[in-house]
Amino acid sequence: MNQTNDRKMTSLFERYLTLWVALCIVGGILLGKWAPGLAKALDGMSIFVNGAPVVSIPIAICLFFMMYPIMVKIDFTSVVKAGKSGKPVWLTLFLNWAIKPFTMYVLALFFLGFLLKGFIGAEATDLVKMPFGLDLAVGAQHGAGTVVLVDGIKMLQVPLWRSYLAGCILLGIAPCTAMVLVWGYLARGNAGLTLVMVAINSLSMLLLYGILGGFLLGVGRLPVPWQALLLSIGIYVALPLVAGYFSRRWIIQAKGEAWFKEKFLHVLTPVTIIALLTTLVLLFSFKGAVILANPLTILWIAIPLFLQTMLIFWLGYGAARLMKLPYQDAAPAAMIGASNHFEVAIATATMLFGLSSGAALATVVGVLIEVPVMLWLVKICLRTQHWFPGKNP
Repeated sequence: MNQTNDRKMTSLFERYLTLWVALCIVGGILLGKWAPGLAKALDGMSIFVNGAPVVSIPIAICLFFMMYPIMVKIDFTSVVKAGKSGKPVWLTLFLNWAIKPFTMYVLALFFLGFLLKGFIGAEATDLVKMPFGLDLAVGAQHGAGTVVLVDGIKMLQVPLWRSYLAGCILLGIAPCTAMVLVWGYLARGNAGLTLVMVAINSLSMLLLYGILGGFLLGVGRLPVPWQALLLSIGIYVALPLVAGYFSRRWIIQAKGEAWFKEKFLHVLTPVTIIALLTTLVLLFSFKGAVILANPLTILWIAIPLFLQTMLIFWLGYGAARLMKLPYQDAAPAAMIGASNHFEVAIATATMLFGLSSGAALATVVGVLIEVPVMLWLVKICLRTQHWFPGKNP
């Protein structure tokens, strides 16, 4: 009897993530209505540079605990096995960094900046943080924005649809390194290969996320200084990555690998999602008014994100079939590109544009659609195993 036939999500948090996110939307909107100053006060507890808030301390703490449990699970020594994995690893890297960022930009620009612009509000604007390191005069133009003074703090007033575009860009350049472990498991993929690809993606993000982010945001007329992107990568990727790597080594040396996997990781399992949901409540406490005024906002943002997910999945899955990869390698290779590292995207959007920005809201929509869409793709994979050569699980 093959025990892999009944693989399921055992974590209550993972299984009902879409429901928890939906409840956070409602809770955040109600919080914003009943206690409008609470989230703003928390976000105001920031590290300031030249009088402008740069890093929100409460949000930074939440986002660290979103990322650390992911990073500590990864055995980065497995990267040396990548050479043996060959074609599926190169396929994944090509999809993630040479195709996905640019298709996301084109789809988001077409739908949000053209087809759905009237529904979003052609004249609607959004207030985002002044780019870190810049000190422009009130009334000055920067990209698509105008510098305005809000409560004594300089901010950029940008078209709302461009703010949503920025969030989509940040999702498009963030290949998944967390939930893809779940999707690969459910699809009966090669677990060892998935871990190798997760490790490689985590390391490649240190270099490529900032480069592609800076380029595409600049093309979208929402330029941010490179030092801001580098600071974001340092805080939200490098810091938890380094902490995860060294604490993993120390714990395994002190307690053994069995204790690490069976005890320590078990305790950490809900931490990422609890931190994520806390951040979402705060975010939606800011954006409640926008959503209530235009309740279809989430749908408009979800359309290009959904199409992007399907496009990248089928490109990867089709390429894997043409390359004659076994199903166990094809499924995770396609899924790691189709899914997004929404934790990093939310963190970066929050730091670059602010917790109350449309960019941050767009990254949260990525969370909202991630679970149902990826579960659907898992079912598609399981039903098409016969497309691929070799012995299937």
